[in-house]
Amino acid sequence: MSEVLEDQQFGAVTVLYGARRGKYPHGNTLIVRGRDQALAIDPSLGLVARGPQPPRVDGVLHSHCHEDHFAGSFLYPDVPWRFHQADLPGIRSLDALMDLYGYPEPIRSTWSRTVVEQFHFTPRPEATGFRGGEVFDLGGVTVEAIHAPGHTRGHCFFRIEPTGLVYLADVDLSSFGPYYGDAWSDLEDFERTLATARELDARYYATFHHVGVLEGRAAYLERLDRFVGVIADRERRLLAYLAAPHTIDDIVAHRFVYRPQDQVAFADGVERRSMSLHLARLARDGRVRELEPGLYQAATA
Repeated sequence: MSEVLEDQQFGAVTVLYGARRGKYPHGNTLIVRGRDQALAIDPSLGLVARGPQPPRVDGVLHSHCHEDHFAGSFLYPDVPWRFHQADLPGIRSLDALMDLYGYPEPIRSTWSRTVVEQFHFTPRPEATGFRGGEVFDLGGVTVEAIHAPGHTRGHCFFRIEPTGLVYLADVDLSSFGPYYGDAWSDLEDFERTLATARELDARYYATFHHVGVLEGRAAYLERLDRFVGVIADRERRLLAYLAAPHTIDDIVAHRFVYRPQDQVAFADGVERRSMSLHLARLARDGRVRELEPGLYQAATA
């Protein structure tokens, strides 16, 4: 099913929904219009599906440098592209983007072809960076970047005023939970970002995938708490699995992020990176022992 929701307007913000409410590989693109300028935020495959004439804008703003968030940016070859400075290397060359993911061969070669052929990766060495706290003034409308790392080093939220909307990008409030499976991901940074997210006070909360737009803080916090809880659940399941000794290869094959039946080309790389972050923390806290290199068991009480 490829149902696409009707566009929604929230003050200066138009939400252009991708297929199935922006379910990956699609996403929900924001168009923000002020008196003087307009910005596209995270042009997606959903935008590409609308045809070769996208909404007119004066610049493209990216929450981070991932394939689904720049997949439609090639439609805007003549306007500036902006990324947080920490993610900027990823858009400047394909090799640098592959380093951001950190997948080993043969996944790296296959994935590099995928991001070019399916996600329209276009190197932009002239793309420019911004910092957290930077405000883009569009004329009566502002977009403030809030650095929110963990998913990637440069992942950002955007607060759009006077609409009262916060765009959460890939803190997507889904049942899948937080994704920290890349070389440039960090579990503890992500947890700090989630603590920051809990303090955000807005009228509307928009995500790139799944949820779309929530109105009101109560509805937002309910979804956020469920999203945050996935981290603890993964860790709980890992500790239970390690009641008996297992190698990192066993852990990868068992699947703690994806379901065993999920057909995801890069799943093994994501499992290895994600669960290695959990193992490192559990070992540091004395809750897991490394019996020999690469062999782990939960510590006995």
